[in-house]
Amino acid sequence: MFTLDSRLKTDFLGSVLKTPLLLPAGVMGISASSLLYAVQSGAGIVTTKSLTLQPRKGHDGPVISPVEGGFINAMGLCNPGIEFGIKEISEFKIKSFVPVIASVFATEPEGFVKLTEFINDSEADFIELNLSCPNVSAEYGVPLSSSPVIVEEVVRAVTDISKIPVIAKLSPNVPDIKLLALAAEKGGASALCLINTLGPGMEIDINIGRPVLKNIFGGMSGPCVKPIAVKLVYEASSVVKIPIIGLGGIMTGADAVEMLMAGASIIGIGTGIYYRGMDIYRKVNNELNEFLMKKDFKHIDEIKRINIDG
Repeated sequence: MFTLDSRLKTDFLGSVLKTPLLLPAGVMGISASSLLYAVQSGAGIVTTKSLTLQPRKGHDGPVISPVEGGFINAMGLCNPGIEFGIKEISEFKIKSFVPVIASVFATEPEGFVKLTEFINDSEADFIELNLSCPNVSAEYGVPLSSSPVIVEEVVRAVTDISKIPVIAKLSPNVPDIKLLALAAEKGGASALCLINTLGPGMEIDINIGRPVLKNIFGGMSGPCVKPIAVKLVYEASSVVKIPIIGLGGIMTGADAVEMLMAGASIIGIGTGIYYRGMDIYRKVNNELNEFLMKKDFKHIDEIKRINIDG
């Protein structure tokens, strides 16, 4: 454990975070111990793996493969189900005051509503609607968030009954992110989260003449997606007034600053754990502090006020 600089304190939907760094969904699983490990490593807020009404086995392996600049994966949203998930959230809350986001996934509004009813009886601080998974067979590779109409419908159905703030996680695999961001805001979302993995993409093992992934297709993550993530966060933040969780290829403090300048309020670090270890949160916090000192900024919010449009 280490002490964080007070200049990194960030307000997010009424919760004061010690740092704007977030553990995204799916990176460390669902167990209370893994979420706590992220907090001890320097994350200011954590997200559960996306939970479904019933346990999901996910896709058969291989489900992940390193490629140039990142990874391609098709996990298939394997998870132990919502009831197990909220028990782990309660266990986490016994040991930590750090806010936790319960991520949930369904394929229709009714499913999201049922999941929200479970979350309403949990100790989660926020609920994230995963509208953006690109490698679930039930969607044939097309994320729910490809349709502004569906995004607004799902978000509105959840916000009508949710007791906690609702975060809409959007896909980068859409023609116009602005329309999706506005639809989520209109539906009542308190915040947005973007981006999820790019794609789906495909990799072939030329020695055996077969796709590397058993699922054939998978989503791209890692440093290679950062420029696209920054661009989409910038576009979304130009049209909505709600805060944005920016993630996708964040590896360093400089990457985090870039995402803040693009319009994000907090920053997710996921695949970066593979490259820099679980200690990446501490490292990026220190790098953010160094940037603040170099620029003589008193608080991290001063980064967000920079007008990159000139």
